[in-house]
Amino acid sequence: MADTIELDGAQQSGSGTLVRFGVALASVLGRPLHVVRARAHRAKPGLRPQHVAAIRAAAELCAGRVDGVTVGATEFHYAPGPALRAGEFVWDIGTAGSATMLALGVLPIACLAAGPVSARIRGGVFQDFAPSPHHLAQVLAPLLAGCGVHVELAVARPGFLPGGAGEIDLRVRPAVRGLAALDLRERGEPGEFSGVALSSHLEARDVSERMAATCEAALAAAGLRGRITRVHDQTAAQAGASLAAWVGTTSGARFGADRAGAPRRSSEAIGRFVARSLLEDLRSGGTVDRYAADQLVIFAALARGTSRFVAAQQTAHLASNLWLIDLFGARSRREGNRVEIEGFGLAPPA
Repeated sequence: MADTIELDGAQQSGSGTLVRFGVALASVLGRPLHVVRARAHRAKPGLRPQHVAAIRAAAELCAGRVDGVTVGATEFHYAPGPALRAGEFVWDIGTAGSATMLALGVLPIACLAAGPVSARIRGGVFQDFAPSPHHLAQVLAPLLAGCGVHVELAVARPGFLPGGAGEIDLRVRPAVRGLAALDLRERGEPGEFSGVALSSHLEARDVSERMAATCEAALAAAGLRGRITRVHDQTAAQAGASLAAWVGTTSGARFGADRAGAPRRSSEAIGRFVARSLLEDLRSGGTVDRYAADQLVIFAALARGTSRFVAAQQTAHLASNLWLIDLFGARSRREGNRVEIEGFGLAPPA
């Protein structure tokens, strides 16, 4: 078809981000998508179970069709359906693949659905190289609220590598007129920080307390005030841990950092890592943290008007997502860490 978008998955970061957000953009714009060389830069190229689940979830939201979407595939076709559906859904990755990545992949579609969307998503919940559900709930969701979309994300059951078996709940209430542009050019003054130190089946080792206390001490030494909530979970299928911290500013800027537990990664090391990452981004001159910066790109592309924000850091995912929205016809500009995106101005059906 003449209007099919041809997406070379080996471009830019060559990661699953291009696949997930490419499918999301195709869904909301009604453009057929042909992907080749999917995840070409990864150690195991091709689609993994979490990507297959995300593509099929997107297709379910818009009554789309898929061809060639199987584990290991490097090429597939995606044809979006005629409408973005509201309703209740259940999506199960079937492995420890990232449930939060799946949520992030379908969120742009849900933001423009015909009505509220709620989903139970099963898979891995806390792991490296995937957003923490606390970051999505406490950093990205408040930023999207400024665009007029109400997003809630909660952990129903923690899940860790290698077993997964976690569950998160995603609820989205679309903006009636579509997303408004985001204007965040000034950082403002930070308020009190908050956070969650969660551990499963590790209370006897004081893991939650040690992560939280170390992080709190480092942030207090930098002049910030706040408290991290300690959570001791007994519902997860296996032991594991995660720490997340976040802070907002007087201008509406948001910053967060997180770290999952791992073998031979001490609780104190996790606490120091999260504090250091949060402070680096706060001191960068940015208005959103390094993770939210790349996540916001696709939502800014959907919005009406020109969104402006300052990334705390330039990352490969930020460059990839800007390249991707331009491929679909949006217009983006970046000068240093300052980003401007002219959105499509899409809106849910009347």
